[in-house]
Amino acid sequence: MKKTFAAVMAFGFLASPAMAHEVWIERDAAGPARIYLGEPADVVPEAGDPEFPNLKAPKLFQADPAKPAQLVRRANHIEAAVAGSGDVRLTDDNVFAPWEGEGGKWEGVVYYARAGREEPKSLLDLEIVPVGANADSFVVNWLGKPLPGAKVTVVNADRWQKSFTATPQGGIAVPITTPGRYLLSVSHNVEGDRALGGKTVAKTIHVSTLTFVAK
Repeated sequence: MKKTFAAVMAFGFLASPAMAHEVWIERDAAGPARIYLGEPADVVPEAGDPEFPNLKAPKLFQADPAKPAQLVRRANHIEAAVAGSGDVRLTDDNVFAPWEGEGGKWEGVVYYARAGREEPKSLLDLEIVPVGANADSFVVNWLGKPLPGAKVTVVNADRWQKSFTATPQGGIAVPITTPGRYLLSVSHNVEGDRALGGKTVAKTIHVSTLTFVAK
């Protein structure tokens, strides 16, 4: 029986719906960006994932994080009008409230997402970055540096999925098996107190996605 990246995470962290969901962006050419909350390997319901109301105000931007795009709420996603073509990114640390984890310690989640693979650079804390424009090889970066051994799950246009382990240099090569939209996802846990969602959490789970369209 196959397991999605989200399901594998949920197995270990059943205390919160946060661990069964991801945030991702879809964009076609120079069209608007569509932001989703759900399980990427599943079809998004017409009325949205049951947890969609928790996606309230993601910060989506193009080149400058200080200039977020305006958002419009749709039935099952949030839409952002962005000018021209190019990669778009977002961050959101306010999707799910912190929850009590192992040993009674508080845990929280921060989401990142990117659509497009034109720019071989990272602007997010956790980001899957192409090694070159429109490349099929990527590097997982944490705070701008490669993350060795990161576990990356790939979902292709046919919803086929497979997990890969990044090299010691944080690299992965994605097999392009069919035309259409691909989604890559990765998580990284950080121990240490920080303020999140009005609480001091002892563990922060960072989750990042990348989507791109293969021709």
